Amino acid sequence: MNRLFHILAFCLAFPAVAGDMPPPLQDADFLEVDPAKAKIGQLLFYDKILSGNRNIACGTCHHHDLAGGDGLSLGIGEGGAGLGPKRLPQTDTTRIIKRIPRNAPALWNLGARDIAVLFHDGRLEISDLYGNGFNSPAEEWLPQGLDNIVAAQALFPLTARFEMAGDPGENQVSGAVIDRIDYAWPILAKRVRVIPEYGEMFVDAFDNIETCEDVTIVEIANALSAFIASEWRNHDSAFDRYLAGDTEALSAEADRGRALFYGKAACASCHSGPLLSDQKFHAIALPAFGPGKTRRFDPQPRDVGRMAESDLLSDAYRFRTPMLRNVALTGPYGHNGAYPTLEGILRHHLAPLDALDKWTRDQARLPKADWLAFVDFAVQSDHREMARHRRAVDITPVDLSDAEISDLVAFLHALTGETALTRPLGRPSSVPSGLPVD
Repeated sequence: MNRLFHILAFCLAFPAVAGDMPPPLQDADFLEVDPAKAKIGQLLFYDKILSGNRNIACGTCHHHDLAGGDGLSLGIGEGGAGLGPKRLPQTDTTRIIKRIPRNAPALWNLGARDIAVLFHDGRLEISDLYGNGFNSPAEEWLPQGLDNIVAAQALFPLTARFEMAGDPGENQVSGAVIDRIDYAWPILAKRVRVIPEYGEMFVDAFDNIETCEDVTIVEIANALSAFIASEWRNHDSAFDRYLAGDTEALSAEADRGRALFYGKAACASCHSGPLLSDQKFHAIALPAFGPGKTRRFDPQPRDVGRMAESDLLSDAYRFRTPMLRNVALTGPYGHNGAYPTLEGILRHHLAPLDALDKWTRDQARLPKADWLAFVDFAVQSDHREMARHRRAVDITPVDLSDAEISDLVAFLHALTGETALTRPLGRPSSVPSGLPVD
């Protein structure tokens, strides 16, 4: 048993107590945002001009109507039609050849200053490794000048084949990515800056931009970051009021759930600190399905999580601890959306292997695509892979009654912000490119 597992087992054996509750989040805990840049970011977030085939936007999979997500276990990216659970995997002329391998992550509070790692597998980290401020899939080709990790994150869906770039040969963007990831970004930047309304907005908002010709993918990413950091910032839940000193902010049921969260249930062993995440990686044996995040030598669909980035066997099947504010709004849950309900994902955490054995495929929210059926659950027929998956569990089972589980669910609902569904800018009715807005 490796040293990391011993440390995790020790921590889980001694759950956090009520005294471990975090301090309340303050304005100073978040990045400062220029409203003019955020306004540009709002438009770009919903503008399909940033996709290879001009048919999908960031907002398609992170929509305001769906609390910044898409309501699916595994989403439908490039080539689909529609929005959220009603999104179809085909149009009259095309049909997708792969689902998005992982659940669309929530965007809440990504503008917190303490965030140092993003994506389910942590493939983007603040680092000086490549001289540009980040350790990322773009390595040394990630451009200089990005304001923060959220700006860096915004660049990668644009170059992902099944998310926004499209298939090779379909457009300039997807073709450029085949040659090198950073070759695609100037193509997208030119699309944006030649639109007069965008050009004028960038000149007005950015001190370093004198003419529209100066706009690069860096300014586009920084604008998207400003929007994401401000739009999805929210920490006015009943729990936040409780942390600020209002001891009556929580209902009796939610308060019992809080005591369990920070005590017997040991949730705070991982969901710790002001952001309710330790920003580390843990294996909890979620049911495996979907196309996976396969590497060149993987024999069939699978997802080894953090190991794919670190190349450490000890990281196999570990995924980043999600933050929990507004979690009641952002199902399905898990890195692949295995559970549609809070109770389901809670029960899994309390007894991972028992829950894994009881899980049924109908719990996965997967828009019907008969031609993908042979892939959707193929990994479950690999008995050796499933055995490895079962062995990598960092959670010690906890025995709770149904009433206690109900209290925990009530506490998680108490993490929903009072203004969570009333965002500062919202979805625009139109965008400068003239393309339709989802």
